[in-house]
Amino acid sequence: MKKKVLSVLLSTAMAATLLVGCGEQAAETAAPAAEEAAEAVEEAAPAEEAAAEEAAATDGATYAIVTKSAGNPFNERTASGFEEVITAAGLNCVVQHPESATADAQIAVIQSLISQGVSSIAVAANDANALTAALAEAKAAGIHVLTLDSDVNADSREVFCNQAGVQEIGQTLLDAVLDLTGGEGQYAILSATSQATNQNAWIDAMKSIAESDEKYSKLELVEVAYGDDEPQKSTDQTQALLQNYPDLKVICSPTTVGIAAAAKVLQDQGSSVKLTGLGLPSEMAEYIGDDDAHSCPYMFLWNPIDLGRLAAYTSIALVNGDITGATGDTFTAGDLGDYEVVEIDGATQIILGAPFKFDASNIDEWKSVY
Repeated sequence: MKKKVLSVLLSTAMAATLLVGCGEQAAETAAPAAEEAAEAVEEAAPAEEAAAEEAAATDGATYAIVTKSAGNPFNERTASGFEEVITAAGLNCVVQHPESATADAQIAVIQSLISQGVSSIAVAANDANALTAALAEAKAAGIHVLTLDSDVNADSREVFCNQAGVQEIGQTLLDAVLDLTGGEGQYAILSATSQATNQNAWIDAMKSIAESDEKYSKLELVEVAYGDDEPQKSTDQTQALLQNYPDLKVICSPTTVGIAAAAKVLQDQGSSVKLTGLGLPSEMAEYIGDDDAHSCPYMFLWNPIDLGRLAAYTSIALVNGDITGATGDTFTAGDLGDYEVVEIDGATQIILGAPFKFDASNIDEWKSVY
């Protein structure tokens, strides 16, 4: 566009100069025209250069998000929040849902993104260690790497967008188990995959808190089962827990896929076993209630859309050089507000907020939101 504008203006200047041969009066008229044209060329150049640079910056920045797997409603909503922010900023967005909730599936996606030359990759890790080599390759290629929902080793990324503090979630879930068991009895945990870093961190926090406080001494964790974030396997694992532990009082499922599958099994069978954990309001509304007809008295979660939005704002801040992921870095994440990078257990994090409780009093309000 710059060349086109300059060409037109210079042509105008030349044409005005040629009029000099038509007489003295024409020359007097042509001289100012040539001067004005030249001035216009000088004024237009910086504006055109700025526009070209802005267009190049927009066209050249591509922001990618890699979720845990395809067909996971939590992942889909997280990705929608990420895409919303990136596209609203006029930037290029790539959303990748791996075919399965495995590290191998994510590695293949990450390597593809490296070959595409994206500017940043935000990944919800299926394994804390297995992605190390692929993410190191991305960083070596000049791609900014961050995690959300589920973290990797701190050296493999710049910062982790965490939905809530690990200890907060562990405490919240264990207190729910204590409440629903009446303070004593057997409970089981229905998790995602055995390698899921966020699930394992929350479960470890629950165990640690239970061991350190006498008030949890009458609770018995009988099993941690893994449904691999697959509806059918989560259903099968729930049925196995009911069969294997006839005295079971509560199932705690810190995964949206697992809690939805368990809720249906318990409610369909009219089981006295109660359920809590982390779930999507839209999927769990029919199971939420404080009577015998409902399997889940209450549960918790954060807004997965906002988690995706936070990851998007963080990605932009990293690419623009506003933050480096170092402890103490601050930035504004749109209407989510101001955030600071903090260090927890030697790893840098940006925490979205505390878990939110969904029960019979508010589930109808939230089920249409997400």
